[in-house]
Amino acid sequence: MPTPPALPKSRQQLILAVLLLSSLLIWLDNTILTTAFETLSDPVEGLGASPSQLQWATGSYTLVFATLMFTSGALGDRFGHRTVLATGMAVFAGASVWAAYAGDANQLIAARAAMGLGSALIMPAQMAVLMWAFSGPARATAIGISSTSAGVGIAAGPLLAGVLLGRFWWGSIFLVNIPIAVLSLIGIATLVPNFRSPTPRPLDPAGLLLSISGLAFLAYGLIHAGQAASWASVSVWGSIAAGVALLAAFTLVELRHRQPSFDPRLLAQRMFGLGNVALGLLMFAMTAASFYGAFYLQGARSFSPLEAGLAFSPTAIGAIVGAPLGVHLAHRWTLRSVTATALTTAGLAMGCNMFFGLHTPLAVNEIAYLIQGLSIGMVIGPVTGGLMSALPLERAGAGSAVLSTVRQSGSLLGIAVGGTVMSLAYRHAIDGSLGGYPDRVRAQAQISAEQARHAAATIHQPDLVSLADNAFIKAMHISAAGTMLVALCGALLLAIALRPGRQPVEPVPQDTPVKSAL
Repeated sequence: MPTPPALPKSRQQLILAVLLLSSLLIWLDNTILTTAFETLSDPVEGLGASPSQLQWATGSYTLVFATLMFTSGALGDRFGHRTVLATGMAVFAGASVWAAYAGDANQLIAARAAMGLGSALIMPAQMAVLMWAFSGPARATAIGISSTSAGVGIAAGPLLAGVLLGRFWWGSIFLVNIPIAVLSLIGIATLVPNFRSPTPRPLDPAGLLLSISGLAFLAYGLIHAGQAASWASVSVWGSIAAGVALLAAFTLVELRHRQPSFDPRLLAQRMFGLGNVALGLLMFAMTAASFYGAFYLQGARSFSPLEAGLAFSPTAIGAIVGAPLGVHLAHRWTLRSVTATALTTAGLAMGCNMFFGLHTPLAVNEIAYLIQGLSIGMVIGPVTGGLMSALPLERAGAGSAVLSTVRQSGSLLGIAVGGTVMSLAYRHAIDGSLGGYPDRVRAQAQISAEQARHAAATIHQPDLVSLADNAFIKAMHISAAGTMLVALCGALLLAIALRPGRQPVEPVPQDTPVKSAL
């Protein structure tokens, strides 16, 4: 790979600001949508979306995002990363308008898939521009700063959603993307050079088809399992089996490719491979926890969207503080000891949800959310920087594609599995209590606690609300145990990945070297 052209420091800083704005848009959109789940599930105020439709509203976005990112990187090599970045931003803005005015849940799902296409074009191009615009220690520092956009997006999303949902209709949470996208497009057009590789990677249509169909079948089977009468249904196990087979075929195709868009060989390296899987498991646990967390505060505890956003703010504040704190502590001790301990703590904090109920003091919730956010912030930024810095520059593009794809795949499986576990556990908890209600009410109450509350208001039966709330709490406890175990498995893998080895790990180089092992 040629040496990147030297840019004035002031130009580099402006480019980094544009890239941060682009990344912020993606993270902001995800957290805003989570806060709006309760509203979207309301048949009157929202779209009357079922749990599976809400899973797909997130899952369709993540599915397209995860599977198109490595193809997007090849397009950037061929046509220029600025061109791809600007195209992705325009697609994201247009799809946001579509989502805002969706007439039903299925239209929202389709619009979210289009937003995933925009994000898939944005993210790899953003990382590629960063790698070209910066060199040496400045590049690693820029990667670390870029990671903070996740914390800012997590912080601003729930609060912004609460304000918008309190004053406007639910579509406003998507229209807020437009001014940010316009500012980003102006910055991209005026500040970012159109970097491109002199030896562009070939497009990979076979890999694209296999990856998107494999993840789609797998996600469909896992989500459908939450609504199917039996797992013995071909639509459940057949879809899951087809997804696994297609993903296996995708891996074989990429291994035989001379220049694969997604290089599975990188995952064979202990540090990079296990480190990526650990981050994927963390994203799995985070997504699953956010799915039931939104319904816990706004549904079971009757918080308004703004109150729920404020209640979640300690998580966001913790994530913002945790990212630079993790880097600082990794310089003082080691990346392994700091991040593996932080991920273990994050898992235990998620497990605290097993003890939350309808009347848990809010201060107890806030303490657990703060610890969770702080711990997650100490993991994502430093580990991402460490994994990327460990790769040679010529492998940075391939490494970024693998890292981003694994993280988004973890999010996709988290919403699919986490939502399905919640649906199954809720239905099992409430089934035995619905014998005295009409069939129509019973069927509606079995779908979700939100549907049960709406049915209770229709037939003027407040006791049904209590049944639904208690069933939801039992389901949340089961899901919290699962997310905790997933996060703890990630901590174990991270400790193995970063144990003393042949390669040093530096999350964000500063004046002193970062120790790579205990």
